[in-house]
Amino acid sequence: MKKRTLLLYLLIANQFISAQDVKYSTAWFGPNALPVPEFTDAKIPAKTTFNLMGDYYFGFGDKTKNGYIKVEIPFVPERVSLKVWATAAENFETTEEVRQKRGASATTGSEFGDIYVQTRMLICTEKSICPSIILNSTLRTASPESYLTRRYFDTPGYYFDMEIGKSFQTGASWISEIRTVVNGGFLCWETTKSTQDEGPMYGGKIIIGNPKWNLENTISGYVGWMHTNKHYSPDYGDAPAVWATKLNIHFEKLSYYAQYQYGIQDFPFHQIRVGLSFQVSALTPKYKP
Repeated sequence: MKKRTLLLYLLIANQFISAQDVKYSTAWFGPNALPVPEFTDAKIPAKTTFNLMGDYYFGFGDKTKNGYIKVEIPFVPERVSLKVWATAAENFETTEEVRQKRGASATTGSEFGDIYVQTRMLICTEKSICPSIILNSTLRTASPESYLTRRYFDTPGYYFDMEIGKSFQTGASWISEIRTVVNGGFLCWETTKSTQDEGPMYGGKIIIGNPKWNLENTISGYVGWMHTNKHYSPDYGDAPAVWATKLNIHFEKLSYYAQYQYGIQDFPFHQIRVGLSFQVSALTPKYKP
């Protein structure tokens, strides 16, 4: 009886130690595991807005294709909204070298991703001097069944951030507006049953264009603490930073966009994204002040 108890204890201890060895970071998982959070132009829409996207990640021994769905529902137009998004389906292919490096169970396969739920609230309305300020609160669910393929974490997370945006009119026709946006917040995610990683998140964006088109350039990232702790390896990879450029073309009822994103640090992927955005008045809640 004592031998069985000891064996059971050793098995549990071995699983715990193995879990601790897994690096829960963007450098050691797929591109949709815990990407750098996107932030908007510091505006909340007046109508329910859908975004349908297709992503292709490549380079560094990992090829990933996935759909992406995002919907934002304004309960108070331009002031309070609920946003939900998720990776619709992910197909991946990695080299054997990457599989071994990550400790993954497979080089190819399909996965369904995490679901994010975000509430957004306008704190300050943009005026001649004051910028617009929006507070976001976001929850990430632990949707995947397993982390063994190293595509998604099997743990939950959350973050709080604030978007601050201000527009400047140029008076020109080709580039009639320049808008600057800064983003800052705090992000946290569980790595094992006993430890969580966390740290500040940051971002800056400049948007130039006119009502028919605009071009965004963004630098953003977050910084976890584990790569700086002596109990974890320096290459833990929990401080990703990315740069992205995005072209938006606006029509009366639809907007189309294309984006290229490059991983500056701890995010070993190139990304190409194409998508469209549209608003649905019928699905917009009726607000009566």
